[in-house]
Amino acid sequence: MTLVVPFDGSELSATALRRAAEIDRALGEDVLVVSVVPEGNAAYARERGWLGEDEAFDLDDVVSHLRTRVASVARAAEFRFAVVDRYAQPGTIARRIRRMAKDAAATMVFVGSDDAGHVVTSLASVGTSVASDGAYDVVIVRNRTTVADGAGGRAAERDADAQRSSPVDPRNRSSLRRSISKSIEA
Repeated sequence: MTLVVPFDGSELSATALRRAAEIDRALGEDVLVVSVVPEGNAAYARERGWLGEDEAFDLDDVVSHLRTRVASVARAAEFRFAVVDRYAQPGTIARRIRRMAKDAAATMVFVGSDDAGHVVTSLASVGTSVASDGAYDVVIVRNRTTVADGAGGRAAERDADAQRSSPVDPRNRSSLRRSISKSIEA
């Protein structure tokens, strides 16, 4: 099972990555983070916090920033990126994300989006387009808190850190896998 997380550095994409990492800790699955960067588009990069206000666009710097941000959220996640045309439309970015997810044989994609999955959506939404693909199951993350936040806050985060260094109990892994499978099949 490969868990894929489209990542643009936003709060919701970081929350989606934390959710995928929580599933990874429970099931021992691979987490792949994918980012799409419009080549040379400094305004796009600044809007997402990839560049400072006066920084010139440098692809290596942008990718380094994204890689560092991903590692700060989920150290064990693999990071890949794709470069698209400077003025790529949201549909182009979404198609590239879907292709990367399919190439990775994604079984679940975690989309951090305020509007993906709503009955009324924006046609320009990358999240909505990625969520509409039937090649993989989709987890839409709208709530900015994580399981760790809701299950004891900082204490749960410390417990999660401790779990990273200890093996996962196979009985818990099987139980969670069955629970997820039941939810997906329903």
